[in-house]
Amino acid sequence: MLNFNFCSPTFFEFGKDTEEKVGELTKKFGGTKVLIHYGQGSVERSGLLNKVRKSLQQSNVEFVELGGVKPNPRAGLVYEGIELCRKENVDFILGVGGGSAIDSAKAIAAGVPYDGDFWELYEQRPEIEKAIPVGTIITLAATGTEASYSSVITNEKGWKKYGFKSELIRPVFSIMNPELMYTLPPYQTACGIVDMLSHILERYFSNTPEVDLTDRMSEAVMKSIIDNAFKVMNNPKDYGARANLMWAGTVAHNDILGVGKEQDWSSHQIEHELSALYDVAHGAGLAVVLPAYMKFTMPKHVMRYAQLANRVWNLDINFENPQETASKGIAAFETFFKMIGMPTTFAEIGAKEEDIPQLSAKVNIKGNGDVLGSFEPLTRDDISSIYHLCL
Repeated sequence: MLNFNFCSPTFFEFGKDTEEKVGELTKKFGGTKVLIHYGQGSVERSGLLNKVRKSLQQSNVEFVELGGVKPNPRAGLVYEGIELCRKENVDFILGVGGGSAIDSAKAIAAGVPYDGDFWELYEQRPEIEKAIPVGTIITLAATGTEASYSSVITNEKGWKKYGFKSELIRPVFSIMNPELMYTLPPYQTACGIVDMLSHILERYFSNTPEVDLTDRMSEAVMKSIIDNAFKVMNNPKDYGARANLMWAGTVAHNDILGVGKEQDWSSHQIEHELSALYDVAHGAGLAVVLPAYMKFTMPKHVMRYAQLANRVWNLDINFENPQETASKGIAAFETFFKMIGMPTTFAEIGAKEEDIPQLSAKVNIKGNGDVLGSFEPLTRDDISSIYHLCL
């Protein structure tokens, strides 16, 4: 196990009717004038937005609003939010909705005090010294952004999808009411399930030795996600299943499962280009990429994949032919994705084989020379091969 530091200071308000405490919490964490930032109407139709307004008013907290966040949140709306916050002297950002709304809120929070184009933060990743505090009301178990220090934004100019990390954009509080997910379409629920599994797998795919504790924790959370996925698909108003999935999404990405080990994140970078080019939901793109990535990397990491198959899917390890067990484990993930209604091929998301050279060339390779990831360093040709396995 490697040396590490770990800090997860977000305050969580979890449970039924907790959204009614947003005014109290915003005031507690120093907000006097708030930007309520949300998506494309579901928070309005559900009545959640009115509850937020009422709670803020009861706590004598002023607010302005900016809706319209799309899946794969756009830089254009971030620029609009930065301008609005500066004009209105906003001192707190409240993201309401799924991961896209929260990521966009974080981008605005970092961009308002930044002396320059906020996109520099995502493309060049300089250190920042300040950001406006962010709070969240999360309505989808998926990205873990309610507890993370990261944000991912798509720039319409060139359709680049990049991430930015800073402790200054980690939410100071997050309100989590599992009932807010009751009305989610099954497709969105399934996308979230794949996303949280992928966050665990990106940490699980590691060459760092002696990390059995985080391995066991990761495997337990994955098993819980899979079990509760079937429950919630059968009964969308199963509070217990929704609650377990909501908390699993947070645990999957607050890095408690990734401490002390080298992490990979190749699958995410490869998928980002699918979301950017085809505007596919992130979870759906990951359902296509993950099995292909696993198939490509498995031959050099057979026992890692055999362990995963054994501990998550309860498959007996064939020690005479562990590759057989590893392959069955990968197939189990692919079958699970199909069972919850996710795509697993390029054709199902409208991706095209002739676009693979473009996709491969645009994958954001940072640091580590001209290769992606650390579990198995990938060249551009390797990335192309993975995309071909997605066909």
